[in-house]
Amino acid sequence: MTTELKTNPFESEAFVYIRHMDAGEIQGLMPANAIEKIEEPEDLFVVASADGVRLAVVQGREAAFAAARAHDLKPLSVH
Repeated sequence: MTTELKTNPFESEAFVYIRHMDAGEIQGLMPANAIEKIEEPEDLFVVASADGVRLAVVQGREAAFAAARAHDLKPLSVH
């Protein structure tokens, strides 16, 4: 039985993490007058790279996953 992999299974995949934003994070990101214009600020999600760099802020979990897939990224949910 061979226990060594010939290729790295994660090498060609571009994973991103999707997580819900809390109110404190939102307030630190944008001015209050901009937050007031968002219909449901409690429904914002972050799309972040594997090393934690915020790539996008998207309204709605499904939209965050769709945006990641539209850019050929593999979204993973983080709690």
